[in-house]
Amino acid sequence: MKAEIRTSTLEIIQGDITAQDTIAVVNAANKALAPGGGVAGAIHKSAGPLLYEECRKIAPCETGEAKITKAYNLPNEFVIHTVGPVYHGTDLDAFLLAKCYSNSLKLAEEHNIPSIAFPAISTGIFGYPVEEAAQIAIKEIINFLNKGSKILLVRMVLYDNNSFEVHKKTLKNILSL
Repeated sequence: MKAEIRTSTLEIIQGDITAQDTIAVVNAANKALAPGGGVAGAIHKSAGPLLYEECRKIAPCETGEAKITKAYNLPNEFVIHTVGPVYHGTDLDAFLLAKCYSNSLKLAEEHNIPSIAFPAISTGIFGYPVEEAAQIAIKEIINFLNKGSKILLVRMVLYDNNSFEVHKKTLKNILSL
């Protein structure tokens, strides 16, 4: 599913975050920027050991912050690492999750990156409910793009069918408001 937001495209697809043709890919990282499970494990495995060598030099990364590295063996030029909140059901969780998206987009813009792919940050082992996370992610991306952006493509890449359907439905509902 695609939506045009000013001069940018927001795209929602089901797929593999490590196989995207975007200039940057976002890693749902831990504070140490270390290989782990889920998205971080897949990105580090595909990128190879040089990614973690670079990550060790710039870690730690606090919740809501974003940092950038080369992508090494990934098909991208850059990896933007962001640490999502562990879900507790608080307003702070929502604020920090929104910051993950806005800070990643700001970093992409600062580095003149025209295309970026995001996973559903914090929805895996960090326990964020997919419906709530989708609302926050899509609203934050749309708000960022509505201000006018040099980023031409923002792609949400969802691993499983449920997350894909939830994000598609959320985008449709937000656009119909």
